[in-house]
Amino acid sequence: MKQQESTWWRGAVIYQIYPRSFYDANQDGIGDLPGITQQLPYVAALGVDAIWLSPFFTSPMKDFGYDVSDYRDVDPLFGTLDDFKQLVQVAHDLGLKVMIDQVLSHTSDEHAWFQESRVSRDNPKSDWYVWADPKPDGTPPNNWLSIFGGCAWQWESRRQQYYLHNFLVSQPDLNFHNPEVVEHLLDTVKFWLDLGVDGFRLDTVNFYMHDRQLRDNPGLSAGDSKSLGVPGTNPYSMQKHQYDISQPENLGFLKKLRALLDQYDDITTVGEIGDDNPLALMAQYTADNDKLHMAYTFDLLNIHRKPDYLASVIEKIEGAINDGWACWALSNHDVVRCITRWGAEEADQVAYGKVLLALVTSLRGSVCLYQGEELGLPEADIPFEKIQDPYGIPFWPEYKGRDGCRTPMPWVGDEGNAGFSSAEPWLPVDPRHNALAVDKQEQQSDSMLAHYRTYLRWRRQFAALVDGELSDVQSNAQGLRFVRYNDEQRLLVAFNLSDSDMTISLPEGNWQALEGHGFAFRLENGSVTLPPYQAAFATT
Repeated sequence: MKQQESTWWRGAVIYQIYPRSFYDANQDGIGDLPGITQQLPYVAALGVDAIWLSPFFTSPMKDFGYDVSDYRDVDPLFGTLDDFKQLVQVAHDLGLKVMIDQVLSHTSDEHAWFQESRVSRDNPKSDWYVWADPKPDGTPPNNWLSIFGGCAWQWESRRQQYYLHNFLVSQPDLNFHNPEVVEHLLDTVKFWLDLGVDGFRLDTVNFYMHDRQLRDNPGLSAGDSKSLGVPGTNPYSMQKHQYDISQPENLGFLKKLRALLDQYDDITTVGEIGDDNPLALMAQYTADNDKLHMAYTFDLLNIHRKPDYLASVIEKIEGAINDGWACWALSNHDVVRCITRWGAEEADQVAYGKVLLALVTSLRGSVCLYQGEELGLPEADIPFEKIQDPYGIPFWPEYKGRDGCRTPMPWVGDEGNAGFSSAEPWLPVDPRHNALAVDKQEQQSDSMLAHYRTYLRWRRQFAALVDGELSDVQSNAQGLRFVRYNDEQRLLVAFNLSDSDMTISLPEGNWQALEGHGFAFRLENGSVTLPPYQAAFATT
């Protein structure tokens, strides 16, 4: 092992795979690691740089893998460690980096650590989780709430104490103030580094530390920012999360993690930040090249999509992040698919999806694409009796949970279950997805899939689009434009997000249109005119 500075991740396009729903090689209705390996040539053909695998570790699956009971093994549902090693080898042979989820803030209540910790107050792991005495009247120690609904504290009769769970009752929070816990978590990260992974997506990266004094969170005042990504029907959105998450001591852990990663070549991290004021944390967590490499927030994973909002997000991040680096996403396994969330009312959803790809991959930062995004899959409609998500059930029907974006990937439109599995899948295939299956789109030269393949390979030619600077953001009611540049290139990029022609002024310069990206526009008289749902690219 040796330290070597590498920036392959800057501007990289990372394809997120949700293993349960990608491809079922053993035909039991649940996707698996061999299924992913089998379909990696498809992923490589998109023109992406890396894959990110959602959790596949041993788990009781109460939160579908985000409740880990063994950090160092593969759940039998998904295969074996040898299957994982084979996946890494095939991915590397195809030129793909491999990133995996690390769920460090909490474990399953079936993890051996918690099974020992909960027995007594004086066992060797008694302080490995966040335990607290009740108030004199027996109520929980403070007012902290779980994102999944209700109180964040659960009573344990054997210890006569409460334990903290920011998510499900079955997901107790680890105590990062305990150096032993930190040491063991870093060892689990090292275990996967030694198996050849190229990076980590860090789940809820700002949830690691809690306030030692367990002070109450204040209520949200008028004008305060709510945590993005939390539905308004959830009481969690009624608090200002001042003490339960995002504590300053978290920076110390991130530095220790980075010191470990820097012992290996070409490793990267991307952290998920869910907070009342996420941009400040993104800047803090990615600054100075000694913590995270990248971070993302929910700014583009919510319902707001108007051009002035998008321009404000870009400018705020550019103003805050300095030497840090963002990672952008429009869809993932936790939110309604973007083509539905943003595009449900658009006149041409296919064209709209194409221009969204151009937009998100032209921002300064790296990009995560979610499986099926390249097919333009709409959010699946799951009837209540088939809902699996423990987050969705208690908030139904105002919030239907995350199952609608987690349904099986459609591979063959005319086969049962769209070619995902011959067995009944763990979630049903939405009938609308059959016509959008991979085999159908591969026969259509103007399909969303064809556009993704063409555009992503075209983008690689322009270093300014990959890791250049960004400036001169302007927007109107229909769309926006900005400039990407480095020492050798200066590119204008513009996006019409509306269903009518848009004209927007050009910055000063002798701009020449670029071709090969799959969009139509014209430059004239100091302005650029774009037909509906088109993007423009020009250079000086």
